[in-house]
Amino acid sequence: MPKNSKVVKRELDDDVTESVKDLLSNEDSGDDSFKKSSLMVVDVQEDKDRDIEECSDTEEERPAWNSKLQYILAQVGFSVGLGNVWRFPYLCQKNGGGAYLVPYLILLVVIGIPLFFLELAVGQRIRRGSIGVWNYISPRLGGIGFASCVVCFFVALYYNVIIGWSLFYFSQSFQQPLPWDQCPLVKNKTTAFVEPECEKSSATTFYWYREALDISSSITESGGLNWRMVVCLLSAWVMVCLAMIKGIQSSGKVMYFSSLFPYVVLICFLVRALLLKGSVDGISHMFTPKLEIMLEPKVWREAATQVFFALGLGFGGVIAFSSYNKRDNNCHFDAVLVSFINFFTSVLATLVVFAVLGFKANIMNEKCVALNTDKIIGFLNSGVLSHDLIPHHMNFSSINTEDYHQMTDIFKGVKETEFSSLGLDPCDIKDELNKAVQGTGLAFIAFTEAMTHFPASPFWSVMFFLMLVNLGLGSMFGTIEGIITPLVDTFKVRKEFLTVGCCLLAFSIGLIFVQRSGNYFVAMFDDYSATLPLLIVVVLENIAVAWVYGTDKFFEDLKDMLGFSPYRFYYYMWKYVSPLVLLALLAASIIQMGMNPPTYSAWIGELAVEKTLSYPPWGLAMCVTLVAFAILPVPVVFILRYFNLIEEDSNSLSAVSYKKGRIIQENSSPEDDDTSLIEGRTPNEVPSPMPGKSIYREPSSSTTTDMDTAPNGRYGIGYLMADMPDMPESDL
Repeated sequence: MPKNSKVVKRELDDDVTESVKDLLSNEDSGDDSFKKSSLMVVDVQEDKDRDIEECSDTEEERPAWNSKLQYILAQVGFSVGLGNVWRFPYLCQKNGGGAYLVPYLILLVVIGIPLFFLELAVGQRIRRGSIGVWNYISPRLGGIGFASCVVCFFVALYYNVIIGWSLFYFSQSFQQPLPWDQCPLVKNKTTAFVEPECEKSSATTFYWYREALDISSSITESGGLNWRMVVCLLSAWVMVCLAMIKGIQSSGKVMYFSSLFPYVVLICFLVRALLLKGSVDGISHMFTPKLEIMLEPKVWREAATQVFFALGLGFGGVIAFSSYNKRDNNCHFDAVLVSFINFFTSVLATLVVFAVLGFKANIMNEKCVALNTDKIIGFLNSGVLSHDLIPHHMNFSSINTEDYHQMTDIFKGVKETEFSSLGLDPCDIKDELNKAVQGTGLAFIAFTEAMTHFPASPFWSVMFFLMLVNLGLGSMFGTIEGIITPLVDTFKVRKEFLTVGCCLLAFSIGLIFVQRSGNYFVAMFDDYSATLPLLIVVVLENIAVAWVYGTDKFFEDLKDMLGFSPYRFYYYMWKYVSPLVLLALLAASIIQMGMNPPTYSAWIGELAVEKTLSYPPWGLAMCVTLVAFAILPVPVVFILRYFNLIEEDSNSLSAVSYKKGRIIQENSSPEDDDTSLIEGRTPNEVPSPMPGKSIYREPSSSTTTDMDTAPNGRYGIGYLMADMPDMPESDL
C-alpha cells in the first residue's frame, strides 16, 4: 500500500463481514460513519501501476488452466462424445449419405460456431459459472443458469449409466472367444440345444438384452436391481468423482488421456477396417449422395439438432471451462477450432463405423449365400430345379457372391412366377447396409458383432470399449463442471464436499437405471430431459445477450477483451439469424412431440423382437415432469425478480458487483485487525443491479488453516465482478 495514501480504520472482530449493500449505501451517502468503517480506502490515482499489479494477483486466486492445450482438450473432450460415434453416422446414413454433410456444415456456421463463441465469450468475460453469468447479464433471466444446472444433472444421471455399460463390456472382453461370439447352449438330462431367444435373434443381441441388461418386457416390470450393473455404475461415479474432486486442477490432467485416446483408437480401427473385405463397400455406401433427400425439411431439422447437441450448447460446461481462462484469451479462435475438430471427429467416426459395417455386411451376405446354396442343392436333388439351369463353371463347394447372383438371375428369368416360392433370401449387401442402427444398438450389438469376426477380436473389443469409456468421461467432466462451478460460485461451498455430495446423490437416483427395466428409463431421460429444455435455454441465452444486454455493448466488451473487434458476421447471426433459426427449431421440436405420442422400444424375450409400446399414465406424467422441472427455474426466478420478492441483503441468487472498486487481498494475521481492503476511485457510483449478501475475506497465501469458505478454487476463494470500462484489463 502506498505510504502517502489516506487510510482510516476501526477495529472489528475477525468473524464479522460487512454487507455490500450497507457499504454501497454508505458510499453513496458520503456519511462520516463510512470513514470510520473497516475499509481501507486508497487513492489509486497516486499509484496506478501498483493497482494493476495487486488486481492481477487477486484475479489469479481463481483456478486457471495449466496450459492452453489443456483447456482445448477439455473443450474437445466435452463436445466430442458418444453422439459423434453412434448418432452422427446414423443421421448421415439416414439423410442422404454424403449430401447430409452440406446442411450440417451450413448450420454449423450459422448457429453452431456463433453460439459456441457466445458461450465461450460470456464465460471468459464474466469469469463465473452459468448461474453467475446470466445473473450478471440480466438478473430477471438468472433462472437460465439454474435451468442449465438441472438439465446437466438429468443428463449426468443416465449418461454415466452408459459409461457403466461400457465398463461391463470392457471387463468381459479379456477372454477368447468373446462371450457374445456364440449362442449359449441349454442342457438337460438327455440333450443340449441352443437358447431359443438367442436362436431367434443373434448372439450379440441376446447377450446385450439378456446377459448384460437382463431386461424386463416393459417399463412397468422393474424386476429388481441388476447387481452387476450396480457395481459398474458405482465404478463409473467413483471415476468421475476422483477426477473432478479438485476441479480443473485434477480433471485437466485426466483430459490428456481421455481426450486423445479415442483418436488413437479411431485411427487404428480405420486402418484395420480398411484392410478387411467389404470395408470399401460400406464407405462408398455412406458417401453416395442422395441429393433429393437433402431438400426435405426433416433433414435440416435433424442436422440443426445434431449441431446443437454436438457442441454441448446450453449445458453450462462450455461457460464453466471458459471461466477459468485469462481475460485476453482469443476465445474466437477457440470456438472455430473446437467446432471443426468436432466436425472432423464425427466424419472420422463415420468412416470407421461404415468401414466396419461394410465388413459385417459382407460377412452376413456370405452367410446368406451359403444358406441359399444349400437350399438350391436340395431343390436340384429333389428335381424342383433342373441341372441345366446351373452354369457349367459353377462349383457349389466354393461359390462366391457374383456366381450366386448370376445363378439366381437365371432362375428368375426361367421360373419368374415360381421363384418367390423357393424361399431364397435376397442376399444383397446394400440391404444389409441400409439397416439403420444408432445408439446402444450400434455400439453394443452391430459393432460388437462385427468385432467378433476380427482377427484378435478380444484386443479390438478392449480398445473399442475403453474408447467409449473415455469419450463418456470427457463429456461427463464438462457436464459435472456445469453443475459444480456455478453452485460453488453462488453458494460459497467447498468444491470437494459439493462434488462428493453430487456424485453420491446422482448414484443413488441412478439406481433406477440399473433395474431390469432401467434401459427404458434411460431412453425416457434421453428423449425428454434434455432436448426441449436445452433448446429453450439456448434461445434465452441468445436473446439475453443480443437483445437484453445489447449486441453493440457485447461487441465493445469483446473488443476490449480480445484486442480486436470480431467479424460483423457474428453481429447479424446473434441478433437476427440465430434466434430465428433456434425458434424455428424449437417450434418444430414441439410440433414433433405433439404429433408423436411418447413411446419406447421394449424387448419381448419370448418373440426375441423389439416392440414399440406406449408409456403408462405415470410414465407420461414423468415425461412431462422432466421437461417442466428443467424449465421451471426460468419463470420462477423471473417472477421473484420482477416483483422484488428476493431481498437484496438476503441470500441473493445473483453475483456481487459494484463499479470502480474491488476487493484486494488482506493480511489475515491475528495482529492485523483489518477485515478487508477496498481500493476505489470515486465512492459515489451507483451499485450494480445484482446485489449480493456479503464480502468474503481472502486469506493470505501464507496461511493455510482457518480459511473462510468462499466461491472458487479449492477453498472457494472468490472475487467481485464489475463493469469498469475505464479500469485496466487486469481489473476484471
